[in-house]
Amino acid sequence: MFNIVLAFVISAIISYLLGCIPSAYMVGRAFKGVDIRQIGSHNMGAMNTFYTIGFWPGMLVLAIDVSKGMLALTLSYLTAMFLLVPANLVVPVEMVSGVFVIAGHNFPVFLKFKGGKGGATAIGILAFLLAWVNWVDIGSVKLPLPLGDLIYLGLFLLLMLITRWPTGSYAISFIAFWLIAWFVYQDTGLFIYAIFITAVPVLMYIPRIKEIWAKSGKNLIRGIFRRNLKDRL
Repeated sequence: MFNIVLAFVISAIISYLLGCIPSAYMVGRAFKGVDIRQIGSHNMGAMNTFYTIGFWPGMLVLAIDVSKGMLALTLSYLTAMFLLVPANLVVPVEMVSGVFVIAGHNFPVFLKFKGGKGGATAIGILAFLLAWVNWVDIGSVKLPLPLGDLIYLGLFLLLMLITRWPTGSYAISFIAFWLIAWFVYQDTGLFIYAIFITAVPVLMYIPRIKEIWAKSGKNLIRGIFRRNLKDRL
């Protein structure tokens, strides 16, 4: 019992601290000497970095933030294995880790609890939990094919082509993970968890949605469908 509690506690602490790594803030300082929270949409995330700092800095932040989610769950898995946590409790340890890594990203102790919205980190969490890995034979070698992640990526790219709205596209694409949890894994707990993890960045994005709505003259079509990525209203 002690090992189980210890696994949850260690995973939660490590995941929170990992989430606290302020990638967008550090990239903004490194590339342009600015505080990302004071420019653009004031959000400490990949999209604001992309628009205000540049494409490659934005991609760097996106990669780091997605990796934070995946790394946190990987470390929680290894912690559970090391502490001999029963197999049926390993996923719950990972799920708790996901909650805390998003908490760290959104409320980093190093920046007075003012962070991002957690969208990219949520992608990393669900990409780890619901990867839906299939093994394919390539010659004499078996390689893992994460169908769940590829479906999410494909849906995101399709929506991006249609709307040119990155935030809306990645948010709507979360539905792919919901469906995989329900139909492939057939796990009600994972299904509810996927919705919860998705809801965090969506709820935090509501003020920005209201801003877009107001700036578009309350025109839903203009607010959603962009002429190009820089058309931020």
